[in-house]
Amino acid sequence: MEMKKRALVSVSDKAGIVDFCKKLVEFGFEIISTGGTAKALKDAGIEVIGISDITGFPECLDGRVKTLHPNVHAGLLAMRSNPEHMAQLEALNINTIDMVVVNLYPFKATISKPGVSFAEAVENIDIGGPTMIRAAAKNYQDVAVVVDPRDYQKVLDELANGGVTLETKKYLQYKVFAHTAVYDSLISNYLAAQLGIEMPEQVTYAYEKAQGMRYGENPHQPAAFYHEEFIRPGSLAAAKQLWGKELSYNNINDANGALELLKEFGDVPTVVACKHANPCGVGSGATIYEAYMRAYNSDPVSVFGGILAINGTVDAATATEINKIFIEIVMAPAYTEEALQILEKKANIRLLQIENISARREATAYDMKKVYGGLLVQKYDESLIAGEDMSLFTTKAAVTETTTPAGKIKTVYGNGVVTDRMPTEEEVKAMMFAWRVVKHTKSNAIVIGKDGRTTGIGMGQTNRIWAAQQAIEHARAEAAGSVMASDAFFPFDDCVAECVKGGITAIVQPGGSIRDKDSVEACNKAGIAMVFVGERHFKH
Repeated sequence: MEMKKRALVSVSDKAGIVDFCKKLVEFGFEIISTGGTAKALKDAGIEVIGISDITGFPECLDGRVKTLHPNVHAGLLAMRSNPEHMAQLEALNINTIDMVVVNLYPFKATISKPGVSFAEAVENIDIGGPTMIRAAAKNYQDVAVVVDPRDYQKVLDELANGGVTLETKKYLQYKVFAHTAVYDSLISNYLAAQLGIEMPEQVTYAYEKAQGMRYGENPHQPAAFYHEEFIRPGSLAAAKQLWGKELSYNNINDANGALELLKEFGDVPTVVACKHANPCGVGSGATIYEAYMRAYNSDPVSVFGGILAINGTVDAATATEINKIFIEIVMAPAYTEEALQILEKKANIRLLQIENISARREATAYDMKKVYGGLLVQKYDESLIAGEDMSLFTTKAAVTETTTPAGKIKTVYGNGVVTDRMPTEEEVKAMMFAWRVVKHTKSNAIVIGKDGRTTGIGMGQTNRIWAAQQAIEHARAEAAGSVMASDAFFPFDDCVAECVKGGITAIVQPGGSIRDKDSVEACNKAGIAMVFVGERHFKH
């Protein structure tokens, strides 16, 4: 039996398939095809062998069964160098298949449609396609398998030079298993979401390469940026770059820190300035211009070379102020034409447009940290205070006394105002502002602020008193009249002592220390108001 050169073609993505198959025919291939692909090829004048002509069995079950047949899979899996395999094909009158051109049912596109039903999603899980391409990839030395239209030209070029090389066949083999791994991860994650499974026994995530990078965190580290299979609104993956050179690894990491904090302020005009993924100045105001000036004046030194995240339109006045210093990146939902003309005078600035920049995270999003040999996964820290009860800032906390096993009396404070003095309305606003900022500052973290802006930030310290001292030192004279937010409780009353020296008037913290009473009494003695909100916000 003379073996004919045959290519089996069945694609959901039909881009370029007609021209590719015309060339295959010129190189002596017979084309086997199915369903809509066969029709597209026939309409283009290409002679096609129907799959039923190969299997001797009609397509059935609404097309669910068409290629799952020994005449197909024996033709794919037979090793040409194995005489017994070839003798069996001869005896069974089965022709080899030398190329498979297949991409899978559009499961991703299906589940992306608003209101898609579970039944429709399941119907778009491909069965025959993955089976064929996996079989062809297993027999890579004899079968070229193409799943990506971007590889068509490479294959044609090599056919023109005598045949697809073994090296390319190995590359195509790799592409198959990368393709099916992503496909299966999309299916498993979709099904987990349908069942409400948050932390499954096994987990796989699919990411697509967004860009290569010159280097990573340091010049000797190779790096790339990958985005999730589905672009999430308000994320860096959704950004459109309007101006400037390509983003670096550190740019993206730092910009994400600014973006995460910005989302805490909703639609209130706010500007976040970040360095090394930590806030160095945050301001809110009646306008974006006012918010920027407050953020800038929070720390005019650290903002130099920083990143700005802005939740409103950048106008000419704001752009003029931004251009007075060196800024790496500006992120905003929109820019006026005049603002763009002003900002684009700076060659080294990068301008990103992120629509829906204030969009909150979707419920299916997870915070993940790679550790050597493993992956830490948690739900994002979406809450602000215990029960999201903002009345805690204006309500006296319950106070109870308990006896410890050692026989000592322990004072336990509930959530709310724990000091004799109630905070003023302005202090409450300032505490709520500072609390949003400290949530996104690396621990141990202390943020002080007033009048819709930060005045000092202490971050990443190995003990809380250092963080408090750092924040007050950075604020200098601005510390007086500021409020303080601490991302975790005060283990001792020494932080209150620093507040007294700095002129801090009110404190917000989670509470829960065995020495809370010491801090409360120190505040009462100094006339400082203090609120416990019952929820800490460590960020590492």
